[in-house]
Amino acid sequence: MTRTLQIKAERFKIAGEGFAISRGRRTHVEVLTVGLTEQGATGFGECVPYARYGESIESVSQQIRQIQKDLETGITRQDLQIAMPAGAARNAVDCALWDLEAKLTGKTPADIASIPTLSPVTTLYTLSVDTPEKMAKAAAEAAGRPQLKVKLGGAGDDERIAAVRENAPRATLIVDANEAWDEQNFQRNLSACEAAGVALIEQPLPAGQDALLAEVEKNLIVCADESFHTAKDLEELRDRYDAINIKLDKAGGLTEALKIAEVARKLDYRIMVGCMMSTSLAMAPAMLAAQKADYVDLDPPLLLEEDRTPALRFDGSTLFPASPELWG
Repeated sequence: MTRTLQIKAERFKIAGEGFAISRGRRTHVEVLTVGLTEQGATGFGECVPYARYGESIESVSQQIRQIQKDLETGITRQDLQIAMPAGAARNAVDCALWDLEAKLTGKTPADIASIPTLSPVTTLYTLSVDTPEKMAKAAAEAAGRPQLKVKLGGAGDDERIAAVRENAPRATLIVDANEAWDEQNFQRNLSACEAAGVALIEQPLPAGQDALLAEVEKNLIVCADESFHTAKDLEELRDRYDAINIKLDKAGGLTEALKIAEVARKLDYRIMVGCMMSTSLAMAPAMLAAQKADYVDLDPPLLLEEDRTPALRFDGSTLFPASPELWG
């Protein structure tokens, strides 16, 4: 068996003023695309190296190059789970192997995963963190969408939450603090969420500094993101979190993401399937994990000025499975 490996760094523009969370604002998406070619077919995978986890385009490229010989001589997805640690590098390779297997066998990725035919899903639509006034305007413009994800920033979040709720009175609200809360503002922000009827709070406190979550009474769902990466984390987080956010870039690919979902259901977690800010190529494999998720957060293509061709199809907040021309 002979394969060839291609690695390419790519850049895509985000629409409007960019995308902002508690750690800063970006105007472009920086992704790494992996291609694996065998018998005239090429499988593709995309990842987003994330500085929060010590990753960069250069470091992830180097990780992949370190196993290039194994990749080109036929490493399997199962072997890959041992050969590489979880993270963005393994995600790109794993998804490329899924795509390649589908193209070589004529099966769909759903067939390979023993999942029934993929169905459309409803995705959250994300509002960047900003002033309460700007977030109120963004909420009014998106008020017709069924589910909104509200990025927060710590100080002043109670005002942001109230402003969004006032301007999107019927939408289900999810808020994501991206580790920006602390013990001083936690109760005030939690009360604001409860008053606004927020359904779920994602990662309010910093990873490793979230013991408070096991002590306070909460009337809504709390979801782990930065605190959670792979299936081995599930048991130890159960006293603090009711839900987990499965992201392929954290998990190290679709193979681990499907395993996480299976174990998480047995532990009675709610499941969100999310992503980093990336293109349709990264969303396509995540659709398999999203089929039985309680919450789906795969809206980045809606936030991009530029996407891949072909791209995923959306009808409002309804996301449809990828065509084989994109992935699978």
